[in-house]
Amino acid sequence: MSTLAGTVAPPAKQGGFRRMWRAIKQLFHEVIGTLFAIIAFVWLSSAFRAWKRDVAYWLIAIAIAVAVLFVFFAVTSFRRARNL
Repeated sequence: MSTLAGTVAPPAKQGGFRRMWRAIKQLFHEVIGTLFAIIAFVWLSSAFRAWKRDVAYWLIAIAIAVAVLFVFFAVTSFRRARNL
């Protein structure tokens, strides 16, 4: 008994504009992910400098929280670029 559920159709060939648009979207997500990673590094650096100067702990915690948020954005942006 042959069924079509077991076979997978090959993906449709993309035209020139679709391939270019996909590459542009992938590059955009990679660049944005890199920028988010750089901003996260800057926030972590700021938190470290504040920690060395005995600044209030809640200010250090806010800087670390913002850095973690930017790391999350960077990772999700790179994952989205990979899934395209």
